[in-house]
Formats: sequence, C-alpha cells, structure tokens
Amino acid sequence: MSLQQRPTIKLDAAPDRPRRFIFALLDNFTLLSFASAIEALRIANRMAELPLYEWRLAGEGGETVSCSAGTEFKLDMDLGELNRDDTLLVCSGINVQAATTKRLVSWLRREARKGPIIGGLCTAAFTLAKAGLLDGRRATIHWENQDSFAEEFDDVELTKSVFVIDKNRLTTAGGTSSIDLMLKIIADDHGEELANAVADQLIYSSIRTDQDTQRLSVPTRIGVRHPKLSLVIQMMESHIEEPISPAVLAKDVGMSTRQLERLFRRYLNRSPKRYYMELRLQKARNLLMQTDMSVINVALACGFASPSHFSKCYRAHYNTTPYRERGSQATRLSI
Repeated sequence: MSLQQRPTIKLDAAPDRPRRFIFALLDNFTLLSFASAIEALRIANRMAELPLYEWRLAGEGGETVSCSAGTEFKLDMDLGELNRDDTLLVCSGINVQAATTKRLVSWLRREARKGPIIGGLCTAAFTLAKAGLLDGRRATIHWENQDSFAEEFDDVELTKSVFVIDKNRLTTAGGTSSIDLMLKIIADDHGEELANAVADQLIYSSIRTDQDTQRLSVPTRIGVRHPKLSLVIQMMESHIEEPISPAVLAKDVGMSTRQLERLFRRYLNRSPKRYYMELRLQKARNLLMQTDMSVINVALACGFASPSHFSKCYRAHYNTTPYRERGSQATRLSI
C-alpha cells in the first residue's frame, strides 16, 4: 500500500520530539521479543508519517551482541548515562542468570534513581528483579521461568499476565507479548486509531491486554474439553508444594475416586496420581536447572517429604538423579 492510498491517521497530539527507547540487549536475548517491540515502533512512525519514536541499541562493551538464534547485532552504545525521559527496555532470553552481570545490575540501579520508565522483555524481569527494581511491584515473566522466579524473588507480585505495567515498570512474558505492550504504549501516547493501524499492518488481529494470561487454557493444552478434568488439573497445578489426594480432588468436583481414575485413563492414559507426579517432577526439573536452590529445598517446594523419595521418583521419570541433572547442565533452561 502506498502512502497516498493509506488513510490519514489522526493523532491525539503531535509530539514536540520523538520518544526515545533504549534497548539494552543481553547476551543470547530472544530475537522475537526484541523484533516485535521495535517493529511496532517503526510501523507507528510509518503509519503516522512522523518520527514519533526513535531507538538505540545498548549493551556491555558497546560493540556487538548475539541473540539466541546466533545472529549478531551491532550496538549503538555501551551501558552509559541515559536521559531521564528515555524508556529503557532490557531484552534477554536464554540463560538470563549468566547474562545478568554485576556491571549491568549496577547500571540499572544507577539509572533507575533518575526515575525513568524501565521494562524487561521476555526473561528480563529476572534482571530487573535482581537489581531490586521490581520490589513491591506486579510483574510477569515467561511461564517456563515462573517457578524459579517466584522462589527467588519474594518481594515481587508475580502474575501470569501477557504483560504488566506497574507505574514506571514494564514486564512482558516473552514472544509476541512485546507487540501487545507496544500497542498499549502507542495507544496511550497517540490514540487507539494509530495503535489499531499498527496492529493491522502486523496482521495482529487479536490484541491482548494486561488482563490476558500467557498460557493456553487447560482444555487447549491437553486437547480435551471436559470441565471436571480441567478443574482437577487446575487444582493440581496450583497445589504443587502441598499435593491434594485423589480422593479429595474427586470429592471437590463431585465424583468418586473410581470415576476420577476412569476419567484420567480415558483422556490422558495415566492415573491421576501419575499425572500429578509428572507435574511435580516437571516443576522440580525447572527449579534444578534455573535456580541455585538446594536439592532438599527443591524437593520440599514440589511436595516431596524427603530427598530420598524425591531422588527415587526423579530417577524413575528422568533416568537420572537430581544431583546429576544439575551437574550435567552447562546452561540452564530458559525461553
């Protein structure tokens, strides 16, 4: 579509100068989260036919940084002093723990004292939390990292939202959630008409809000639409540390234990007890690979009364022990 063919976008107010975004790219950052954010800004400029936004790429050393796909990016600047009205977005991905260096944390704390808007895309909520920038705030992070994040940062109110805006702190769950955050920012800055026009250009037909959750519903995830089965699985997922017996689960959804057994066998080809154990072991594996928690604390966090029982169950499911699992990982799981 040519510029002449595009409808004119009426802005709520024309800016005196472009709003500047600083993207701080950490080693192995997720390309999709970064590209989704920067493309939304570029398209906003194009649709408005005005330089509403500009951006710079920052990172340690100020030379180059590689994303998790292996592509190298040339940086515009080192971790230097920013303007107070800059919007700083930290972008991370694989092995965010290693990428969150002491120098980076110190820089974030120093710049935060100026009061700018600071956000974390994908797993970068970890980086912001490590710097203490999310204490007492609501935040989100990719669902795969939620367990480890919740264990490490008690002072952060973790949600399962696609994105969260809490005053001058922004966080996203990763992937295309950067688009949703940017559309919200564009709408707040220049009106819904421009935000909708950007969404249309992105072929983004379902704009999510901060009230939308990041994971698919239980029926969609398991491929089964049975209300009582979905309810039982939701109860299991929310009671990992203190597991509920199958008899209590069955009673809570109005069926017998035998009926619950048949339901799981029919749709999931396993018993409720086996399914529940797999959920707990999956969380345990995430904690082992993403945190420095001791094995005994991981066991307790996943509802195991003793390390020996935990180790026995873990070995039976993953064919290795929790201690060997941790020792064999050169890098930790992340999105």
